[in-house]
Amino acid sequence: MLTRLDPALREQAEKAMRPHAVVIGAGLGGLASAMRLGAKGYRVTVLDRLESPGGRGSSLWRDGHRFDLGPTIMTVPQVFEDLWAACGRRFRDDVDLRPLDPFYEIRWPDGSRFTARQDTDAMRAEVARLSPGDAQGYERFLKDSERRYAFGFEDLGRRSMHRFLDLVKVLPTFGMLRADRSVYAHAATRFKDERLRMAFSFHPLFIGGDPFNVTSMYILVSHLEKEFGVHYAMGGVDSIARAMAGVVADQGGLVRQGAEVDEIVVHDGCAAGVRLTGGEVVEADVTVSNADAGHTYDLLMRNVKKRRWTGRKLKRSRWSMGLFVWYFGTKGTRGKWADVGHHTILNGPRYKGLVKDIFINGTLSEDMSLYVHRPTVTDPSAAPEGDDTFYALSPVPHLGFDDPVDWSAMAETYRRKVQAVLEEQLLPGLGDHLTASEVFTPKTFRDRYLSPHGSGFSLEPRILQSAYFRPHNVSEEVAGLYLVGAGTHPGAGLPGVVSSAEVLGKLVPDADEVRVR
Repeated sequence: MLTRLDPALREQAEKAMRPHAVVIGAGLGGLASAMRLGAKGYRVTVLDRLESPGGRGSSLWRDGHRFDLGPTIMTVPQVFEDLWAACGRRFRDDVDLRPLDPFYEIRWPDGSRFTARQDTDAMRAEVARLSPGDAQGYERFLKDSERRYAFGFEDLGRRSMHRFLDLVKVLPTFGMLRADRSVYAHAATRFKDERLRMAFSFHPLFIGGDPFNVTSMYILVSHLEKEFGVHYAMGGVDSIARAMAGVVADQGGLVRQGAEVDEIVVHDGCAAGVRLTGGEVVEADVTVSNADAGHTYDLLMRNVKKRRWTGRKLKRSRWSMGLFVWYFGTKGTRGKWADVGHHTILNGPRYKGLVKDIFINGTLSEDMSLYVHRPTVTDPSAAPEGDDTFYALSPVPHLGFDDPVDWSAMAETYRRKVQAVLEEQLLPGLGDHLTASEVFTPKTFRDRYLSPHGSGFSLEPRILQSAYFRPHNVSEEVAGLYLVGAGTHPGAGLPGVVSSAEVLGKLVPDADEVRVR
């Protein structure tokens, strides 16, 4: 009968007969999953509660300033290139990616600085300039980082780790690579200078980890930066998210914004789709959650008896730190602060003590360290002509401690402290040029992104909350449900969440192997 239909009607009918996949959340992991599923022949619907795609990678516009809300850089472009290739397209045709040089500058209170670049000779010179006696240690650290990259990223990070045997097989390698040692502890074996120990151990903070407690496997980031560089997408990560949504649409999929999922529907122990907050039920043959793993199991599956990810277990888990982010614009400053580049890291007077206050004590310290983003150095479109756009990010405790910070009362006080640090150490006269302003606190992350405890990066990537010990990509609780994004394997960060969709693609059967409901 289908052959007698008009070609357009026949195409519609054939599409309606394809298995249906529902993806909860249009973050980068959810959009990447939708692309992978579309390439496998599924009819895909993405449901997202926010006003635009991208999740934490979206943006806000205020008075002509574009504020990139979350991630600002890309370190492994090939995971996106592989994603686009799986869909029969070229990533570089849809996204304008620019390499950054330098990557970032680190500054300490004593006035010393360290400039991170891709060029190995330039990095050797920086190490030798700060601490000539650490040159040999740097060479050893690079080799350490490369070995962990090959195992941790290219092997473990691009395949599922949901079977106990997967864990057993890798335990000898974990032992050989001293995965039990923390990132900072490993850096301390290679560098004598405390500044260099910080410069080569802080990277876990980019994915919500305490450098003094997360596994040393994460020193692989140094190899990522050296081998592949650090890049910025013109238009911000938001431009990548919109390009991903465009691919989904071209595949015949649907991205619905303003559609909030209230519950995952389960029939006879199998996920059967979702129910929206308004009561609408969207049936599915495959259900994928890009919502935080904690939110997925605690709230979206509140009526399902859990075996592993119970409410009690989630409460006992360690969560990543919270984030205080001040987004602001400045008037007439494009030629001002010439020594302030695209990324600057301002260290406070303490490293270990501050990190302990954030992750262990759960207290808001008087001192702070800041990650400062100035995209207009690379992308003038982020601000009106002659102006600048910034954000200053301060790691802070999440909301799950016994006496959490009352951000409703503290937000403006803390913002003023951030401004004072910036004026003193980086942007003198800042107050005279301020225009647009927006503040995100852990409370914002809790309410906007439904992050447990307002954490910035879901579960902290400690060794017993990584790989097999993290919520699996294929749900342990019900059949037909898959998880992607920061809270599942391999973890947070752009490469991690996009790789989680690659893992998904290896777990979900092709559409022609699935019986339509």
